[in-house]
Amino acid sequence: MNCQSQPKEGTILTITKPEPNRVDIDLSGKISSDEMAKGLDELLELSQDVNDGVMLYTITSFAFPDFGAIAVEMARLPKLFSLLGRFDRCAVLSDAAWLRTAAEVEGALLPGLEIKSFDLTAREKAEAWLKSGVA
Repeated sequence: MNCQSQPKEGTILTITKPEPNRVDIDLSGKISSDEMAKGLDELLELSQDVNDGVMLYTITSFAFPDFGAIAVEMARLPKLFSLLGRFDRCAVLSDAAWLRTAAEVEGALLPGLEIKSFDLTAREKAEAWLKSGVA
């Protein structure tokens, strides 16, 4: 199952479920409130039956979301927190060092979810870590 949104200004948000216990998110550009709503709803739907899952989150050309998109995410926080329990590991691939650092800090704050970040060019290492838990 896939969800892809290609709205204005080159933003691309794609959410896929390549394996029963894996969800992949690809985000490029700045996300609007409509895109955020569709994306989070799709993420919640695709994650319903995931247990002991893994997630690959690829972020390129990141731009801070608009205020409406942040409000949409805040409104879905209770559902998003329950979703976190379905995943054991999340690999974050990004071309921005500060995003990789932020992801690892977030991982330290979220019990039960191990988050490891990788440079955008290290996809194979990220894939291996998702499978084995060893980087």
